[in-house]
Amino acid sequence: MCGIVGYIGDQQASKIIIEGLKRLEYRGYDSAGIAVLNGKLEVKKGKGKVSNLEKMVTSAQNGQIGIGHTRWATHGEPNDINSHPHTSQNGKMALVHNGIIENYGTLKKKLTDQGYEFYSQTDTEVVAKLIESFLVKDNRSLKKAVQHALHQVEGTYGIAIVHSDYPDQIVVARKGSPLLIGVGEGEMLIASDASAVAAYTDKVVYLDDGELAVITKEGYTVESANQIELTKEVHELALSLEEIEKGGYDHFMLKEIFEQPKAISDCLRGRINSEDGTITLGGIEDVMDKLVNAKRVVIAACGTSWHSGLVGEYLFEYLAKVPVEVEYASEFRYKEPLIGEGDVMIAISQSGETADTLAALREAKARGALVLGVVNVVGSTIARETDAGVYIHAGPEIGVASTKAFTAQVTVLTMMAIKLGLEKGTITKTRATELITELSRIPAKIEEVLEDTTEIQRISNLFSYAPNFLYLGRSYSFPVALEGALKLKEISYIHAEGYPAAEMKHGPIALIDEMMPVVVIAATHHTNDKMISNIEEVRARKGRIIAISTSENTEVADLAEFTTIIPETMDVFSPLVSVIPLQLLSYYIAVNRGCNVDQPRNLAKSVTVE
Repeated sequence: MCGIVGYIGDQQASKIIIEGLKRLEYRGYDSAGIAVLNGKLEVKKGKGKVSNLEKMVTSAQNGQIGIGHTRWATHGEPNDINSHPHTSQNGKMALVHNGIIENYGTLKKKLTDQGYEFYSQTDTEVVAKLIESFLVKDNRSLKKAVQHALHQVEGTYGIAIVHSDYPDQIVVARKGSPLLIGVGEGEMLIASDASAVAAYTDKVVYLDDGELAVITKEGYTVESANQIELTKEVHELALSLEEIEKGGYDHFMLKEIFEQPKAISDCLRGRINSEDGTITLGGIEDVMDKLVNAKRVVIAACGTSWHSGLVGEYLFEYLAKVPVEVEYASEFRYKEPLIGEGDVMIAISQSGETADTLAALREAKARGALVLGVVNVVGSTIARETDAGVYIHAGPEIGVASTKAFTAQVTVLTMMAIKLGLEKGTITKTRATELITELSRIPAKIEEVLEDTTEIQRISNLFSYAPNFLYLGRSYSFPVALEGALKLKEISYIHAEGYPAAEMKHGPIALIDEMMPVVVIAATHHTNDKMISNIEEVRARKGRIIAISTSENTEVADLAEFTTIIPETMDVFSPLVSVIPLQLLSYYIAVNRGCNVDQPRNLAKSVTVE
């Protein structure tokens, strides 16, 4: 949540920062601001999107060092005053911040007693004034003042600071909120996400929790929380500008829906061999013995990743015969987590920076469990902190509503479950070969769904202004029902609920009438008879039935008012295909309603605060 960009070098800083903020706007778009040093500190900020900020920036902001921010509001409503950067009382220093300062109230009272004045409702302004208080005390350097101030701060932060008395440096620090340094030739950049620096460098340094760095145009120094200078590894970005552009599509979300055949192919490449029935997952090979002997598997995730974890539960229990629990990462530490040695946690996160998932995996590690990561972003915090893991290789996902990350996560969990089943002997080599062969065909089957979206668009046109939707599924289709409902809520603002189809009779059936669209995912053979009974129950109450099914399932087609056909596949792979029409349904409905598909209200791409 929130985006930070900074630049120091010989180019015009404001142009580079604005460009970077546009690439980070999916992380927050309530307000935006920029601070540039050009002899003195120049700050421009305000409510609204980065395009509004761009209009404010004039030739006066043409210095060669600066920082910028695009905000997702936590403390204080989105308005001009609460926008970042926040400044010191003397107007010489500007600070941008991602995260939450938990003890800001105590610090604010202390500073107010010292004569400092506050103008915003944010916790961030407190940090700016706190650093200033240490700067004027004992004539400390900017770096030392930041270090002393952060020792008093409780909470999470990624911060960047510029000061007119220190015109040749940017000071940055991180605890619980991602920050990286982009390493260039005679110039350096800082950002909360690699997409903001990809146009200028392919070399980055990831900061870890507790680290502080001083950035100059010639280089950087990094210190630990104990003020010990560190040598950091420089990583090479596997990220192209083409991947983070719309490429002719109207929205990133639509582009990413249509990228799914390629994303899954990239996820499978070099990992499956249908000829000899093997799966190679290099990231977990060294811990396979522990996974084979695990007493149970706990999957921790949030949002869409939690839904992919639910699919994983079905896969692991069916193919590998291991007990699985799927936990909301946001709730995991607030109960008594019964996890320890002999258990395995799989932490799933597209960004690899989800705050609650990080907290859950740290808790599990502290209690002795083996922790594996399933993430998309290479070099992310979860990727670095887990014991082992598997990248999903879906490519950058910019749209706030996750699409290709879901199917790639499910693909990775499928490979893990098949591999574990083979290692444990719960599936035969012959069965594994059948599964792997069919898995290799999934990209082409998704391509088939995407070739003609006419029926989905027609259904979307009819139901764009429905006040509610109900999604029903059984077995592997139940998590798909949850994911379909979430997508609709996220981008069209229509209330929608996903339910196990049998649970409809335990409450939701009271909602069904001739105004209620009911989306039925009838894509698993072993539950088809039961699903048909559920459809009959909806029909009896005049519900508007939209079915996702296969061409062979004529009974469902005969009962449904609308049917979208998907290719036949094994039940275990059905979520990968059946979710595609639901993604398209939510997309076209949102477009029809005039909603901002890529930047839905109140949402941000990466939830890096609790």
